[in-house]
Amino acid sequence: MTRPLLRASLLGLASLAAIPARAQTPPEFSADIPAKITTPDSVDTRIGTLRFQHGAPDADTVKAVYDNLDFMRGVQAFLTGISATSVRAACNGLESVGVKANQGFGLTEDLMDARSLFLTPNTTTVYGFACLDLTAGPMVLTVPPGVLGPVDDANFRWVNDVGLTGPDAGKGGSYLFVPPGYTGELPAEGYFVERPTTNTLLFFFRAFVRDGDIKAAVDGVKAGANIHPLHATTESGAPPATTFVNTSGLRFNTISANDFSFFEELDQVVQAEPADFVDPDTVGLYASIGIRKGRPFAPDDRMKTILTDAVAVGNATARTILFAPRDPAVFLYPDRKWLTPFVGGSYEFLDGAERLLDARTMFFYYATGITPAMSMAKVGSGSAYAGLFRDAKGDILDGSKTYRVTLPGPVPAKEFWSFVVYDNQTRSLLETDQKLAGVDSTSKALKIEADGASTVWFGPTAPEGEESNWVQTTPGKGFSVLLRLYGPLEPWFDKSWKPGDFEVVE
Repeated sequence: MTRPLLRASLLGLASLAAIPARAQTPPEFSADIPAKITTPDSVDTRIGTLRFQHGAPDADTVKAVYDNLDFMRGVQAFLTGISATSVRAACNGLESVGVKANQGFGLTEDLMDARSLFLTPNTTTVYGFACLDLTAGPMVLTVPPGVLGPVDDANFRWVNDVGLTGPDAGKGGSYLFVPPGYTGELPAEGYFVERPTTNTLLFFFRAFVRDGDIKAAVDGVKAGANIHPLHATTESGAPPATTFVNTSGLRFNTISANDFSFFEELDQVVQAEPADFVDPDTVGLYASIGIRKGRPFAPDDRMKTILTDAVAVGNATARTILFAPRDPAVFLYPDRKWLTPFVGGSYEFLDGAERLLDARTMFFYYATGITPAMSMAKVGSGSAYAGLFRDAKGDILDGSKTYRVTLPGPVPAKEFWSFVVYDNQTRSLLETDQKLAGVDSTSKALKIEADGASTVWFGPTAPEGEESNWVQTTPGKGFSVLLRLYGPLEPWFDKSWKPGDFEVVE
């Protein structure tokens, strides 16, 4: 080819290349594409700059997105799974002091104190605790007269109450718990039959102390409580004896973890329960971070680092929801700091078709045990709860300060009322030199006004002359308070009665 012809050919090619793409003939089948359905080549986000080539993510974006997806699912698994790990941690803790599943009860024969770590326990009633493992077959739980408490499943869902608010109506009786999918023969009568959807059940009850006689309450439990397999009997035909472990004063933990070991606790739950013990979305959530029924939980270094970060953020999220709730419906009164996680009175945290996710997180991070008797108490029965985390000015309660609170009289409680203080870190009883970490109206020393009102003091030392109405706190520790009304009366429900806020005493 001659040089002029070559030059002309090259010029022609260059001219074609210079024609913009938009000037080319459009495809025969083309759409009017709105910009909002497309992805830009680069977008700045909270996880960094994400880049795309013709809509496809580049390698750095793929890594950043999957790291973030695993992180988000780890956080959500924490917020969703604390109900399940709380049950698992309770059963693990009880087993650590000899309270074996299906074999016996833990019993606070000398009441509860801060040496035992439980979420928000009471210190004025005798507690009985037990875990059931239905993989061993149908189990019988017999309760004595006069107790009060729930049976919850492995995801802390309510199965039934026993005692005063249960089918036995406080008369005592035997409950038969049937494993998921069990098809064997069962007795036709003699039991209150329950068919839970999980293998693990957590049971606890309160045996009320009358006239200060703790021993009588304990003896009543030991005489009437029993756990045994349905078909187990002694040579005489009686059920086998049940063991009782006195847990008063024992140092052990029943609270689930706030570090990476949380996910190991969650894996214990998944392995112990039927594959469908929770809904498919939740099963999928746990599987997405490597927790699957029948498979080992073995995250690699990358995943373990992400999940360690996720549990830290999940824990911070739960604590923020607890100590600084943003839903006005959480507060019991518009002019008080007292609150409740049972928004709308639902023990399932439901408002119509809506699950109140923050309320659910608040409860399971702070407390133990689910029953309608807590959230939907009726006049004169069950129990009512009010929690407090801040003083009248909105500041977090400080163990180095002294506070005063007044309960106007008469306090609307048919049975009795109590205050108990809890450590903000553990949500268990505040460690002090005061064993009961609170006061209650059954105390003969408590000063009560003629109209039934009481003023209670909270602080490191008792104000002079107020020792009987004083709850000790610890400098350097934040604390919260639960007010309990047993047998709440109408003024509690119509809110014509309300407790005072905590006032700092200078």
